[in-house]
This record gives sequence, structure tokens and C-alpha cells, in this order.
Amino acid sequence: MNIFVTRKLPSSVIARLELVGHVEVYSGESAITRDELLGAVVGKHALVTMLTEQVDAALLDAGKDLKVVANVAVGYNNIDVQACRARGVICTNTPDVLTDSVADFTWALILAVTRRISEGERLVRRHEWKGWAFDFMLGTELRGKQLGLVGLGRIATAVADRAAAFGVRVAYTSRSERALPNAERMSLDQLLNSSDIVSLHVPLTPETRHLIDQKALTRMKRSAYLINTARGPVVDEAALAWALKQRLIAGAALDVYEQEPTIHPDLFELENVLLVPHLGSGTTETRTAMADLAAENVIAVLGGQPAVTPIG
Repeated sequence: MNIFVTRKLPSSVIARLELVGHVEVYSGESAITRDELLGAVVGKHALVTMLTEQVDAALLDAGKDLKVVANVAVGYNNIDVQACRARGVICTNTPDVLTDSVADFTWALILAVTRRISEGERLVRRHEWKGWAFDFMLGTELRGKQLGLVGLGRIATAVADRAAAFGVRVAYTSRSERALPNAERMSLDQLLNSSDIVSLHVPLTPETRHLIDQKALTRMKRSAYLINTARGPVVDEAALAWALKQRLIAGAALDVYEQEPTIHPDLFELENVLLVPHLGSGTTETRTAMADLAAENVIAVLGGQPAVTPIG
């Protein structure tokens, strides 16, 4: 069996894959180009991808021997699941193993933006800090505030579980009522109107693309903060930059972007936005666990067994 891996992974993971086949790993530092991937997939039986690679009909036709595509991510908007299914290719993702790390990171963003930590750090580095002052760079308390979760999957639920430690009450949007203690289900409009912090936890679909647009941002409190650790295109970045400039919301913290790694240029000019380079699951433990799970899926499928975490 021939296996192609689109990014460098821990040597322990590669060693596991080598037990079931010949493994070729892309050696570039940045994402593999489309043309390189189209060439590399020829004759391969398994493809281990990242969220940066588009797995579509053209790629699957080039890799006509593929049996499995293992995406090292919980989201899979980069994969045409229907095209995989039509060709008998099993596609998998890596849920669960990154839930806690992303939930912790979401709270890190909430704390950083509401207490203006990034803004203050930039000021210190510019040598502009003149010393302590009673009313200098005041932030916002969390206790007694409402956290609005847009979507309520595994990660959002873990974020909600941590809210009590900060004295924060939780509201959420969901297609159905969920058994979430001390939380209130609301419509999106209600949640935007009443929440002090709005945190996004929806997959990227045609329905969620630009879910947070200019209209949605004008519904939010002027004192509210927007947090996005989901997928970049859920937020209209041009609209967000406009809302931040107009002080229609107090601030935002973004870990994901519409056209990664490109970021809307207006956002760089604003102090009330925290920009982070897609680090939500970025711990050694979690990224290793994600790669391990992808390897488990490949090994299972190539061995004639059901995938551990199939998509769809």
C-alpha cells in the first residue's frame, strides 16, 4: 500500500503508517501546491491531508487508487464528501481529541481581548508605557456577563462547561434543545442582542458562510466581543473591520480567517482586535493525538476494517 502525507507529522506516527505500507511525506515548509498534490496522489491508496488541502472530484480522479482520505482536523469543509462517497473512498476526520485544547484556547482569547492583554503587550514593546495609572487601559470583568455560543457541538459544550469558573452565564443557538445545565437556548437574533461575548462554534457550510455579516454585527451590543475559533469565512472580515472602526462592538479575537494566511488589511490597523495564527488546537499533545487518530483511520481502512471516525 502507498500512503501520501501532505505535511510533516511526528516520527512515531509515520512509523505506525510504515507498518502497513510505503509512506511518502511532503517535505515543504508551507502547504503543498495543488499541482504537486495532483501529481503526488497518483498510485496512492491512502492520503493524509490537512485543512489546507482541497479534496475534490479532480483530485480523487487523479488518485483513482485511493481507498481512504484521513483529514487531520475536526472540520472537513475542505473535503467533497459526496465525491468521495461516489468513488467509494472513505473519508475521516479527528473529532474529540482536540475538544479540550480548543475550549481552553477559546477562554484564553476571551480573557486576552476583554482585559486588553495583546493591546497592552504591543504598547510595552513600542516603549510607550509611561507607568501605572488608576484609569489606564481598563478592561471588562467577566463575572455576571453572558456568553453566547453560536452552535453547540463538542467544543462549544466544553467552553460552556468552563463558564461557571468565571461566573459567566451561558446562552446558545442550536437546532434542538440540549441538556446543558444552567444554559438558555435562544434564537441567533436574541443571542446577538443580549450576549456580552459571542463565540462561534459552527462548521463552515453554505448556510454559515458570512453568518456574522454587517447586519449581524449591528445587532450586537456596543460593549460586546466577538470570538472566532471555528472557520474564517463564518465572519465577513470587511464587515467586522467596519464594525470595529465604528465601535459598534467593543472588540474581537480571531484565530481563523477568510483567506488564510491572508487577513483583511483593515484589521491590522485596529487595536481592539486580537489576531492569532490559527493556534486553537496548537499543543504538542493535541496535534500528536490528531495525527495518531488519522493514522488509526488509515491503518483500519487499508486493513479492511471500518474507519475509527468516518465522516458521514
